[in-house]
Amino acid sequence: MSRYAVFVDGGYFRKVLRQFGEPKVSYLKLSEEVARGEERLRTYYYDCPPFVSAAPTPEEKERQQKFDRFRHALEKEPRFQVRLGRLAKYQTTKGIEFEQKKVDVLLTVDLIKLSLEHQIQRAVLIAGDSDFCPAIQVARDAGTVVQLYYDPKTKTHEELIEVSDERFLIDETLIGKIKRDES
Repeated sequence: MSRYAVFVDGGYFRKVLRQFGEPKVSYLKLSEEVARGEERLRTYYYDCPPFVSAAPTPEEKERQQKFDRFRHALEKEPRFQVRLGRLAKYQTTKGIEFEQKKVDVLLTVDLIKLSLEHQIQRAVLIAGDSDFCPAIQVARDAGTVVQLYYDPKTKTHEELIEVSDERFLIDETLIGKIKRDES
């Protein structure tokens, strides 16, 4: 039996979920939905905690608490690992902007490492950034089949779509299957 891992770019997936009205989803259900009868090594979720200033505002504190609850819930799921980058704050001509740092590198390192060590035979990638293309090529050269799940309405780089072995749309059907039970 072959083994797979799921790699979720949290920032990208949040944008995708906005296209569907921001439904509450189960990342475990998502991981199981893409299983195809194979064993899951792990689901990796990559993101940045929200920016919190030196003297946090009530809104910053609330965002941080919400993120911490989400992260802790993910970490309690079986075979899940959360990898965190950081947000960098910049002053631009448009005002204050934020940029994720280290997130793409963390995902890239994990994908390459697991592929080169033959710990996985299939990688499920939920992302839209062409920065992952070199890592995908290394994984493919090591024998890993790379499957991209993406939403065509959310910014997804064409090169990323082309370099992936297989492509699957994130659509209403998939979203319906992975919605969280609200009981």
